Amino acid sequence: MKMSKLSLKRILFIFILPLTLLFSCYNKNGTDKVDLKIDYEKYQLSNGLDVVLHQDASDPVVAIAILFHVGSNREKPGRTGFAHFFEHMLFQKSENVPPGFFFKRINELGGTFNGGTWQDGTIYYEVVPKDALEKMLWMESDRMGFLINAVTKASLENEKPVVKNEKRQRNDNQPYGHTNYVISKALYPENHPYNWQVIGSLEDLQNATIEDVKEFYNKWYGPDNATIVIAGDFDKEETKAMVEKYFAEIPSKGEVKKISPRPAKLNEIKKLYHEDNFATLPELRMVYPTVENFHEDAYALDILADLLYNGKRAPFYKVLVEEKKLAPQPTANHSTSELAGTFTVRVRGYENTDLDEVEKGINESFSRFENKGFTDKDLNRVKNSLETDFYNNISSLFGKAWQLASYNEYAGSPNYISEDIKKTLAVTREDVMRVYNKYIKDKPFVLTSFVPKDKKELMVDGSEKADVVEEEITENTQKAYVENEKDVNLKKTPSKIDRSKEPELGETPKLNPPSIWTAKTSNGIDVYGIKYSELPLVEFSLQLLGGHLLDNPEKVGVANLMTDIMMEGTANKTPEELEDAIGQLGATIRMSTSNEYITLEANCLARNYDEVLALAEEILLQPRWDAKEFERIKQSTIAQIQQREANPNVIAASVFNKLIYGDDHIFSKPIMGSVESVTSITLEDLKSFYENYFSPSVASFHIVGDIEKEKAMNSIKGFEEKWKGQSFDIPIFAVSSPENTPALYFVDVPGAKQSTIRIGRIAPSRNSKDYFAATVANNRLGEGSSGKLFQVLREEKGYTYGAYSYLVGRRNTGAFVATSGVRSNVTLESVETFKELLENYGKEYTDEDLNITRNSIVKSNTRRFETIGSLIGMLETISTYQLPLDYIKKEENEVMNMNLSQVKSLIDKYIDPNNMIYVVVGDAKTQLEKLEKAGFKPVLVDKQGNATEAI
Repeated sequence: MKMSKLSLKRILFIFILPLTLLFSCYNKNGTDKVDLKIDYEKYQLSNGLDVVLHQDASDPVVAIAILFHVGSNREKPGRTGFAHFFEHMLFQKSENVPPGFFFKRINELGGTFNGGTWQDGTIYYEVVPKDALEKMLWMESDRMGFLINAVTKASLENEKPVVKNEKRQRNDNQPYGHTNYVISKALYPENHPYNWQVIGSLEDLQNATIEDVKEFYNKWYGPDNATIVIAGDFDKEETKAMVEKYFAEIPSKGEVKKISPRPAKLNEIKKLYHEDNFATLPELRMVYPTVENFHEDAYALDILADLLYNGKRAPFYKVLVEEKKLAPQPTANHSTSELAGTFTVRVRGYENTDLDEVEKGINESFSRFENKGFTDKDLNRVKNSLETDFYNNISSLFGKAWQLASYNEYAGSPNYISEDIKKTLAVTREDVMRVYNKYIKDKPFVLTSFVPKDKKELMVDGSEKADVVEEEITENTQKAYVENEKDVNLKKTPSKIDRSKEPELGETPKLNPPSIWTAKTSNGIDVYGIKYSELPLVEFSLQLLGGHLLDNPEKVGVANLMTDIMMEGTANKTPEELEDAIGQLGATIRMSTSNEYITLEANCLARNYDEVLALAEEILLQPRWDAKEFERIKQSTIAQIQQREANPNVIAASVFNKLIYGDDHIFSKPIMGSVESVTSITLEDLKSFYENYFSPSVASFHIVGDIEKEKAMNSIKGFEEKWKGQSFDIPIFAVSSPENTPALYFVDVPGAKQSTIRIGRIAPSRNSKDYFAATVANNRLGEGSSGKLFQVLREEKGYTYGAYSYLVGRRNTGAFVATSGVRSNVTLESVETFKELLENYGKEYTDEDLNITRNSIVKSNTRRFETIGSLIGMLETISTYQLPLDYIKKEENEVMNMNLSQVKSLIDKYIDPNNMIYVVVGDAKTQLEKLEKAGFKPVLVDKQGNATEAI
């Protein structure tokens, strides 16, 4: 559950105590003042806990966030990873909250939760129906003040493999997964808290003792080192009383000494390389030390990064992409933390690109920046996104709570945001050039070359081999640690209240679905809308049915390239001019391709809607067909395909799709296509696709925002009057899954530290009468952390970081999928456990399971209307699958009327492991023979799903 800390420079949230803070910014012409405001109340308990309350009654939901001002920066060498490990421990149990309660109970109540650790902090949060607020405060207060006596040798030892699995999944089994480790070791001295990774080392984790853990907890996890934020629909006085009841008696741990900034210092350039087992493309990073959070220079450095890489006028794009054709998408980023900051340039080159050439290209880009500089227009584009970002960042309750807590802990007050934004808006061209000269020009840096295995010749000359510790695949010797009597009979910490009793739920919240309006244009576009006035935003999408289904099987990838080329200018605008027009409005417009549709989506301020829609209309109806951009896009897509083919999760999904759908089904082929198919595609193929399939007859328009129906309909008159197109039939492909099931297929990834397991079969379509009922049947098996797969494979056995199952909803044929990434040396045991759980699921399913599922589904609906994005998603679901406008209410009625025999019948029909395909992607050298000896008879296939004999 590691979380990367959000850059506070991008967090645009405004508070004042105890009134409303108005912060003024200006729109794109710099004259119209816009007031951004939000209300909150902050106070402090006698034990030092900061409490912040923000009321928002738009949905019957509350978000609770607790941020502890402790991250990996409070650790010591040899004891790394403790903050992150402790985050895990706080989800296990406390003195009064039973084991696994967070994982099980919150999902059952219809809520969601998580936690995150980064260098400077740890956050825990829940978003739940408002009737569960007191339960959450009871649970959170218990792990804040009544935890440590419940931490036993068994709970400590049994959680270690889970954290190890997380490290394997996030770092060891991913391309470029060790890059940050190499950079941190080179950039910071050994005694600097940023020298080690947040997740720590496996050795330190394994050596952790119960005494180490208790010492860390007692020092850092006090109320006086934390902020709690409650945001949502609640009664303020009742909530204050509950906070007092559950948190006030928790004793302070004493004053926490403030950490002083320790920016990195380099006296020379350091160049390092690593041969990456999972990388297929070479990647170079150059990292310059900079400054900490809220430093006066941080704001100009943020903007400098954007100016260097973002946009077609940016020097990195001009030199590395257009002129030298070395890479598809170079980036630059400035990141600040509590102690230090870094300015990072990242370039992932095309296949076999010499990184020496990339380094020369970066230096040439810097020289061009020095000589040509940038325009006021470029600077304004960066600043113009601030207001839109502000509103998008507060569209969810958790977003509000997270930002509020962050500013309170790291800046000393939530309302520091006003200063933060002012400082960004005040950055001048002179400031940007000054920080460039101060921190980047001719300054030492850390350079890393991560190259594919056995391609050391691609690294930058003069690089030294990085010291990367890679775990060996060994036999499984781990056994679950069993509690002994001494561990179990622990004395509870005294309390003024009876904490052993779980609070009752409050009054059941009423579901208030938004009112949906519909219409149809004269040329056949179905229109769906929701009036949303909470924020001055508009989000809209135009969806065209077909997508990947319309690809020619001999030239797969055309549909995917369509949505790239259409964003590269219009008949009236060059690619650069179109990009600039969108940026000057502070808007986003994107296009994407999925299996069944193509989508154009946009997000903007309500006052800019007309101009943004006009751009969307121009993009859709007046394509440019830029030949130069087309060749670049093809090359970039090929690079993406090559890298995806090294990702075990992508390999597993691709092979699985080919097996369950069959060779002749278009879904057996990746949406991006293959290197061969993309190479063969011409610009004429795209023009033909556009002429044949871009038609209003398959289009639907969705809009949510601060706009009335009449205005929305008038605004799309251009689509209605100018857009003509023919009707056509979308192909229906026959499914031809293997006849002999169950069958296990193995894809060899030599040296893989994890095995990716994917199990499943064909399932009903999204608009089938069985679909929703089947999701109900699956709920207790694999829906979130309360599912049996998660509870057994992670919590009980420690094989994985997570295990889930779900149904893929499609217009025609869907799929049932169960999946997990497990450590390599328990591949066989994990497959056997999956099979056993699937076999017994229907036999063991009870009325209690059904009742829990009913409650979870109905209560979780309170969260379905929270954000503008979720509302757009609901409209798209209705239009794509031709569902009734009140489908959510109808599904509630359906689940309430289902009985046990119906669920068992659906489990037998769709979740029978004897009718499933098993795909394992892992290290064949160490795991294949074990599966063979166990009687699974694995079929060895390559990364495209074709049978092979070679290992």
